[in-house]
Amino acid sequence: MKKIILAAVAIILISAASYAQAGFRLGIKGGTNLTQLTGQYFDNGFKSGFQLGGFMEINFSKSIGIEPEVLFNEYNGRTSSNLGSVVTNLNNNQDIHLNYLSIPVLLRINANKMLTFVVGPQYSILINPHETTLQNGQDAFKSGDFAAVGGLQLNLSAFRIYGRYVVGLNNINDISNQDSWKSQQIQLGIGIKL
Repeated sequence: MKKIILAAVAIILISAASYAQAGFRLGIKGGTNLTQLTGQYFDNGFKSGFQLGGFMEINFSKSIGIEPEVLFNEYNGRTSSNLGSVVTNLNNNQDIHLNYLSIPVLLRINANKMLTFVVGPQYSILINPHETTLQNGQDAFKSGDFAAVGGLQLNLSAFRIYGRYVVGLNNINDISNQDSWKSQQIQLGIGIKL
């Protein structure tokens, strides 16, 4: 499934780049993530992490385009003090660190030269699943997280300053169906157009 999704994204990006008439730009970006894992076994509240990666800006006209990205995302959370018997190998008040390779493909809506709105899907692949392995060998978190992204970006010459909200749409609990675990994230960062 992962290979099919990555192949589809690659085909879309190559096609979009070949048809882009108004501009094609590459860049790098990085910033902070404020992540909250939701579910009855997690503390409420956002924990800080980071993100780092690259992006493409493909404008089809002055007002619309797409922005595919590849990001290394760190999600952080903390278990609560009332873990049930289902989560046998996660401890009370334990810090959780999840590393994802995230691939957002965002629609760009350019309000003007300085302000761009972005919205679209993001698929993230968990790249450290065995750090969340339970005693019986089962992973605590699913290997993928599908999310929706919305935000805005300020374009200052070659610099990009952005803020986004990312909400997980699927259950990332790989232990049982008794509790739904989802992620929420606020992303703040800067990018540089190369």
